[in-house]
Amino acid sequence: MSRSSRTASELLLGEWACLGIVAQGPTHGFAVAARLKVDGDIGRIWSLTRPLTYRAIDHLMAIGYVEPVREEQGVAGGNRTIIRITRTGRSHLVRWLGTPTTHLRDVRSEFLLKLTLGEMLGLEDRALIRDQKKIVDRILKGLISPTPEKNDHVMAWRIETAEAARRFLDQLS
Repeated sequence: MSRSSRTASELLLGEWACLGIVAQGPTHGFAVAARLKVDGDIGRIWSLTRPLTYRAIDHLMAIGYVEPVREEQGVAGGNRTIIRITRTGRSHLVRWLGTPTTHLRDVRSEFLLKLTLGEMLGLEDRALIRDQKKIVDRILKGLISPTPEKNDHVMAWRIETAEAARRFLDQLS
């Protein structure tokens, strides 16, 4: 699917991360990119390079989730465009932040990003944690077979991952 044909509900995880950062207050692309570097507060969960950050911001502008507010002088010369989240962007972000992940493999990245951004925005997370537990429990129940195959390393990994996710969610509640 091409970037331009994606709908607003089909944002990439990096785009959600950018939107969550912008939702914390007016900012500029360079500051967003700094937080998404591997050692940034959000980048340690989901990182993006500076070019991908700017590309994500451009897409968020194109779909009306963020908008330019003003320009200001940059540190190294040139102007910086200050952006902010729109009402539509905030509405979609809050809905996304409250939705649990459906795949076990996404708990580490997507769920942790939702939890962190939601906390930074002061959102209540009890319902998200409760709903995520239900999904992980359902996955775990489906994984545990009465007659497991010997040396099924993939299944063993999935069970261990699901159990670790469940322990993590238990610690959160």
